[in-house]
Amino acid sequence: MTPSPLRLLIADDHAVVRAGLRALLEGAPDLDVVAEAHSGEQAVRLALELSPDVVLMDLRFAHGDGGIDGVEAVRRLASAAPALPVVMLTSYSGRADVVRALEAGARGYVLKAGPPDELFRAVRSAGAGGIGLAAELVGHLVGQVVNPAAELTQRETEVVRLMADGHSNRSIALSLHLSEATIKTHLIRIYRKFGVDNRAGAVSEAVRRGLLELT
Repeated sequence: MTPSPLRLLIADDHAVVRAGLRALLEGAPDLDVVAEAHSGEQAVRLALELSPDVVLMDLRFAHGDGGIDGVEAVRRLASAAPALPVVMLTSYSGRADVVRALEAGARGYVLKAGPPDELFRAVRSAGAGGIGLAAELVGHLVGQVVNPAAELTQRETEVVRLMADGHSNRSIALSLHLSEATIKTHLIRIYRKFGVDNRAGAVSEAVRRGLLELT
């Protein structure tokens, strides 16, 4: 007897992306897209109404009727329907984003630019009760754990704290009696260690690691 296909819900704010994903996923005989959502709020509502086997969730939504992002949607589903697996499908590969999603309860994290096979594996793994991560993210996360260089130096911590206080590169350089070029080098290293690509992401990750406190 042939098993029933996995029932999928796609949540993404771009209609073209949703259409492309539907066409790709429904090309596999064991996958069936039962609904689409254009916002995090709608994704939560439809997931609870339809009880799909797996939800494919975008990380960030440009707009939405509830104004929540993918991580908050995952958190709400993890609370209301803990047995429902959610796989993040996004363009964002920063370590902080991956960790945030997994901590919220996501059972997978796949990049939109990745090969289709990774998406299929992640969906099937999540549907079977496992976890599906893009290969490059696994290596990235493991590297962050086992590599002591992932920890900030005292100087880098000082730079992050000044940056969080709103100081520009020039202001940070003056405060620490360093050149702006040196500050830029510190920032590049901080971004790489944190797995982010901008100042806001670095500050957010510093808060998550306990290096900064929100006031």
